[in-house]
Amino acid sequence: MMNQSVTDGMYKRGIYRIEANERLTPAVWRMTLAGDTQWITAPGQFVNIALAGKYLRRPISVCDWDDRHIVLIYKVVGEGTEQMSRMKAGETLDLLTGLGNGFSTRNNPRRPLLVGGGVGVPPLYALARKLLEAGKPVEVVLGFNTESEIFYEEEFRALGCSVTVATADGSRGVKGFVTTAIAEKGLDFDYFYACGPLPMLHALYNAVKQDGQLSFEERMGCGFGACMGCSCKTKYGNKRICKEGPVLEKGEIIW
Repeated sequence: MMNQSVTDGMYKRGIYRIEANERLTPAVWRMTLAGDTQWITAPGQFVNIALAGKYLRRPISVCDWDDRHIVLIYKVVGEGTEQMSRMKAGETLDLLTGLGNGFSTRNNPRRPLLVGGGVGVPPLYALARKLLEAGKPVEVVLGFNTESEIFYEEEFRALGCSVTVATADGSRGVKGFVTTAIAEKGLDFDYFYACGPLPMLHALYNAVKQDGQLSFEERMGCGFGACMGCSCKTKYGNKRICKEGPVLEKGEIIW
C-alpha cells in the first residue's frame, strides 16, 4: 500500500506510513514519513495532506527527503494540524507530493544567505544541505518571537552553516527581527533565499539591496493550481503560489 502512487500530470498522489511524529517546541512537530519520494525534486516544494473528516488538504513544506523518506515540520495552528500531532507511528497519510516550484540554485551564488522565520525555517534545511554540497559557505539567519519557539538551530550548525538567531523579545540571540540581525552582524552575502510570514518577507525585501528568492506562505484551496485561490500579483501577471510558486524572484514581486 505504501508504494502505490498515481500521477495525472498535475500532481502525484501516494500513501505514506508515519515512522515518527515528535514535538520540537510547544507548538511545532516533526513528522517522518516513508514512501515514494521521486516527485520531490527541489528544496522548497511542499506536500498536501488529506486528513480524515477535513474537506481541504493541508499544505506543508518539505524540510528534507531522501530516496524513501520525507521529513515535515509543522506548527499546530488549527484542527487539522492538531489532528496530525495526535497521529502515531504506523498510521498512514494520503499525500500529494512534489508540489510547487521550490528554490533554484541555477544562479550559482558565491555567498548565499538563508533567512527563515518561524515555520518558514524548515524548507531552508534541504536548501542549505544542497548549497553546502556544492561547496558554498552558507550563512543562516533564523527569526522567532521568543526562545521557547526556536527549533533547528543546532541542525543547521551540524550541517556546517554559520547560524544567527534573532528573537523579537530578545530572550535569545539578537533582539529584534531577521533584518535587525542582518544589519547588526554586517553579514556579507551576494544572494538570499527566504521563507516566512509575509511581514518578514516584505521587510527583508525593503532592507537588502541584493537579489534573492522569497517563498510565500499562503492559504490554499486545491494546492495544485486549479482553484486560483492563492494568486499573487507579479510584474508578469498573476501567479499561483501553489503552482508557479511558492518561490518568486525578488525582482518580479509587486507589493
